[in-house]
Amino acid sequence: MSLAPRKSALAILMDINQGGRTLDSQMDRFHAESRFDRRDEAFVNALVYGVLRWRGRLDWIIQAVASKPLTKMDPRVLNILRMGIYQIVFMDRVPNSAAVNTSVDLAKTLNKKWLSGFVNAVLRNALRRLPAIPVPSVEDDPVRALSADQSMPEWLTKRWIHQFGPTQAAALCKACNRIPPLSLLTNTLRTDRASLLEALQPFAEQVRLSPYTPEGILLDGLKGPLFSSDAFGNGWFQVQDEAAQAVSHLLAPLPGHIVLDACAGLGGKTAHIAALMNNTGRIIATDHAAGKLHKLGQEMMRLGIDIVSTRASDLQKGEGPDPHESYDRVLLDAPCSGLGVIRRNPDAKWARSPQDIDRCARRQIRLLGNLAPRVKPGGLLVYAVCSTEPEETQAVIDSFLNKRTDFAIDRNFSGLPSTLGSLLNDHGRLLTLPHKHATDGFFAVRLRRLFK
Repeated sequence: MSLAPRKSALAILMDINQGGRTLDSQMDRFHAESRFDRRDEAFVNALVYGVLRWRGRLDWIIQAVASKPLTKMDPRVLNILRMGIYQIVFMDRVPNSAAVNTSVDLAKTLNKKWLSGFVNAVLRNALRRLPAIPVPSVEDDPVRALSADQSMPEWLTKRWIHQFGPTQAAALCKACNRIPPLSLLTNTLRTDRASLLEALQPFAEQVRLSPYTPEGILLDGLKGPLFSSDAFGNGWFQVQDEAAQAVSHLLAPLPGHIVLDACAGLGGKTAHIAALMNNTGRIIATDHAAGKLHKLGQEMMRLGIDIVSTRASDLQKGEGPDPHESYDRVLLDAPCSGLGVIRRNPDAKWARSPQDIDRCARRQIRLLGNLAPRVKPGGLLVYAVCSTEPEETQAVIDSFLNKRTDFAIDRNFSGLPSTLGSLLNDHGRLLTLPHKHATDGFFAVRLRRLFK
């Protein structure tokens, strides 16, 4: 395999390190502009996601075999070493000699002769000492041990051990490091799940039904150009995790309803809501980013949805649609830390900090307060986040309910798909955990506005 795919992977990793585009947007741009064949594209994808997923473990190995600390290394050299170690440890189809030689060749492109010698020495030292490089003892330091073994930031492993206990925290870390299946939502306005399931058979090694949602399909081992298929072009599906699909069911929109999708983003849940409404009624999709709403509009056209109108607004500042209009249903899929989806977005765990969680929680409380007056008496407000951190979940709901006595948690789940039962608890919360449900980590609560 040539050096070019590795150069592309290094460029993507460097941009992410420097606070550039998110991983999702980086990979979307890469695939849109790529001139590589499918094999090389898949290699770049595996290398980028793998290095980000296992960066903590890779850094532990590098620190054990290198002659200088990580903090003293040129970031480009460090990423070259991460890529080389990842190929040695995790990519069985890449010969060790190729992993070392191509890493040295990458270092040569930096135009400093000594760097290639340094990279060569570190990787060959790693080859001699692997797999005997130990991780910290669980008995002596359970946080560092789990962090090094499962490639998680120490602050996050400490939180999860406190929240779930050491055994469950370890299971959660392992689940977050597994490559998840591709989860699709059937667009029931255009087809049915059985027909989509049959159409998708050539595109993956395994195509199976979601155990939780009536529209979900899971694909393992993608092997064909799925997004060039007739099924995609005809608007039969969109990508969406099962936990996110469950949120739209919790909202329980009905045909003819007026619905506000308050932080709509690219419109994943917007489209699902429209399908549950049988494309009748009205949905107002808002977001502070006008560019996202433009893409949302294009997606609605692909899916054959015509009941959605978009409005750019900053809900934190109290902006939004007509303040005199009220809604049967309001969905707040709130901006959050995103720590529930790090199995799909491994860059997030290195970009987040405890301060981010607190900052998100304050914003979530403001958004809920600004949206509450827009819900009709008797209507529903669903709060959802792709996080399971206590500050962003139950603490936000408790704060809201302490101020808004005209709202209460709705625990009447009649009418919801029976398969959602295992995701709902007696307290009226929808909670999904990667290590228990094999989904993304989501939290959602349905709040009903009382007649007062």
